[in-house]
Amino acid sequence: MHTNQLKKILSDSLADFKLDQDEKYEFKALSKTIDDEQRRYLRNRAFDLSRPYIEKGGSDGVKVLNWLERVIKAIQVTAHVSIKPSAYFSPGDTCRNKIISLVNNARHKIEICVFTISDNTITQSILEAHRRGILVTIITDNDKANDKGSDVNRLSEEGVMVIFDHSPHHMHHKFAIFDEKQLLNGSFNWTRSASTVNEENIVVTSEPVLLSEFSQKFSELHAKFKK
Repeated sequence: MHTNQLKKILSDSLADFKLDQDEKYEFKALSKTIDDEQRRYLRNRAFDLSRPYIEKGGSDGVKVLNWLERVIKAIQVTAHVSIKPSAYFSPGDTCRNKIISLVNNARHKIEICVFTISDNTITQSILEAHRRGILVTIITDNDKANDKGSDVNRLSEEGVMVIFDHSPHHMHHKFAIFDEKQLLNGSFNWTRSASTVNEENIVVTSEPVLLSEFSQKFSELHAKFKK
């Protein structure tokens, strides 16, 4: 019942692209009465409702992105469980091992937005996650996919959802979101050399504002490059 009320608030507020104070208060109050699975459903519902406007672009696209940001923050206020932030550095195996650990421990969804993937151990963990039913989506750069040693095309051939940036520019992000609860971000490329010789870093956090911002960026890039 509460989920239906929340769905109605989403639809009503999207009509004018505003989650006003009364709607926001009611939304937060009702969010306290639902479980994590229902919160995930509502978040996905909000993205589904906003996607046509984002893909169309223009002024409505900008308005709906602002609406989406307010909705996601309202959902996550009560859903958030704090996990102590941590930092990892290379050369060495700590960055690679943390990525693999997060992939292996994911239970529902992995959203990966990285310039390139060529580390076979990371690739294998992603394939294993896909095979056990985790929803894995990868956004990556099309030019780097053709490099010697790149594993991106292999992942796509194995059935992993891979979305390429076919623009004349580079999709140079390096972040990933796990189960909508943990964000990994940093300079670390998902390559062998990043672990063996490069000076790189990653930070892992569950800070809700950062999760919301990066989730929004992932959604924007997903809509932009999937055309």
